[in-house]
Amino acid sequence: MMFSVIASILAPVFTCVLIGFCWAKKGLSYDTDLITSLVTYFGTPCLVFYSLSSVHLLPGALLDMGLAALFANITFIIIGALILAIFRLPHRVYLQALSWPNVGNVGLPLCYFAFGEEGLALGVTFFAIYIVFQMTAGVAFVSGTFAPAALFRMPIVPATILAAFFLFTDFQVPEPLYNTAKLIGDLTIPLMLITLGVSLARLRVRHLKRSFFLSALRLSMGLGVGIILVSLMNLSEPAAGVVILQCSMPAAVFCYLFAQIYDQRPEEVAGIVVVSTLLGFLFLPLLLWYIL
Repeated sequence: MMFSVIASILAPVFTCVLIGFCWAKKGLSYDTDLITSLVTYFGTPCLVFYSLSSVHLLPGALLDMGLAALFANITFIIIGALILAIFRLPHRVYLQALSWPNVGNVGLPLCYFAFGEEGLALGVTFFAIYIVFQMTAGVAFVSGTFAPAALFRMPIVPATILAAFFLFTDFQVPEPLYNTAKLIGDLTIPLMLITLGVSLARLRVRHLKRSFFLSALRLSMGLGVGIILVSLMNLSEPAAGVVILQCSMPAAVFCYLFAQIYDQRPEEVAGIVVVSTLLGFLFLPLLLWYIL
């Protein structure tokens, strides 16, 4: 019974990733920049809006999820910085890969397939907090400069605020607005997974031993922090499962993109993204068995 449940969760995730991977390996055209822009500026804000505005969750549950994301992010940064200092590795190259798991491309589909609409709403809340940090503090780690003004250029911020308005008031979301947001938002998860597959096919692994070490650190640190947070915050299902899932994700593909933009050894960061993703997929059945 448990095997069939885990298989039903992993099958759509692996299938979409495999489609993207095979597509890229066959040399077929795939405009990653275009898809990423569509997902960032339209798909994700719509997904956040319709997931949060229509879910039947107590405000406290979403607040707990936001706090869990905040605490996890800070903890990852502290642990990652200490480990890198011990091994004398450059923070501007590696800290983002240790601190920012792939809570979007991989985390959101898993939250949805494992826990349904409620899990998706909780996962989206975690993701929304995380993406704000990634696009501000994460960029600062790599570039050396902090630009809080970037917050105002992120569509996910007004989408979250608008969703909170409908969630915390008696106003109903107008049906045309909800249907439009759902139609566009439903494109997000498959596009994220297919793009992940394309990215994995295109990235090249360098310094395999270091990539393996840092990837294992990313995954084990994520699982450990997730379990501790769930215990300290006294979270119950499905919130507990969502927190552990999101914390345990591999390094985000955005880490490679930032490293490439700011010329911070992108080939080495690509190695962490690829190896951590492969290791993460390998241990996903065990992770799902643990949280379900």
